[in-house]
Amino acid sequence: MTPSPALPRGSIVALVTPMHEDGSVDYDALRALVDWHVAEGTDCIGVVGTTGESPTVDVDEHCEIIRVAVEQAAGRVPVMAGCGGNSTREAIALAEYARKVGADSQLQVVPYYNKPGQEGMYLHFRAIAESTGDLPIVLYNVPGRSAADLQHATVLRLAQVPGVAGIKEATGNLERAQWLLRERPAGFRVYSGDDATAVALMLCGGDGNVSVTANLAPRQMHDLCVAAMAGDIATAMAIQLRLLPLHRDLFVEANPIPVKWALARLGRCRGTLRLPLTGLDAANQPAVEAALREAGLLA
Repeated sequence: MTPSPALPRGSIVALVTPMHEDGSVDYDALRALVDWHVAEGTDCIGVVGTTGESPTVDVDEHCEIIRVAVEQAAGRVPVMAGCGGNSTREAIALAEYARKVGADSQLQVVPYYNKPGQEGMYLHFRAIAESTGDLPIVLYNVPGRSAADLQHATVLRLAQVPGVAGIKEATGNLERAQWLLRERPAGFRVYSGDDATAVALMLCGGDGNVSVTANLAPRQMHDLCVAAMAGDIATAMAIQLRLLPLHRDLFVEANPIPVKWALARLGRCRGTLRLPLTGLDAANQPAVEAALREAGLLA
């Protein structure tokens, strides 16, 4: 197996999946979003993750979203393809497809619902690496959603497996992230998966942020990441404080409900979601709109 190329650093947008009013995937809007992110300086485009509604798109749609994003990016920006599943075979199949159509890396979430133990998770990710590790693997630990937590020792063990190239650390636990930064092998990327604490992780030496907020403020998130990774605290924190209401209020309901409403408010795509997700409650809309205004995204 050939060594994995280095993963990008910076702002990785956890891209929404635009949908028509009937719930079908809006591939024209997806292409437009990719072009916008390229123009705005997003460092990597992540597709079909949590924010991309991976639980409700079918396998054919999942694959087509990856293909269209790669085709539209056309090498201008790398694409990180969400390929995770609670079935190892399914995760491998999605990764094989992503590799075939030219994705630059794969995001592999901790198996959800079936609650594997640490050895099961290790063997799951090792099997993926043995099959598709020439497509760099970013582990994705999000115990708040997956009901299983990839422990520090298991991450370090996996970091020794060829093809496992980084982690999206979405616990929001900065002490935990610092231990990863202290003990990771050379070249292993540590990304934040929590917008509110991402600036702190990057100031500690992290490699970027897989961001929901970047769906709305791609240029600002790119600039924040550049400043934070350079140790420019003043610049990074000036942007962070402006975006802080968005970081908070994009989670006033389950992601991606608020961010899709906000994108519709900005005219970037429809706010359509698939059941069991429903639109943003009217009582929460003023908070999200106010956050958009505070970030300078609405007049």
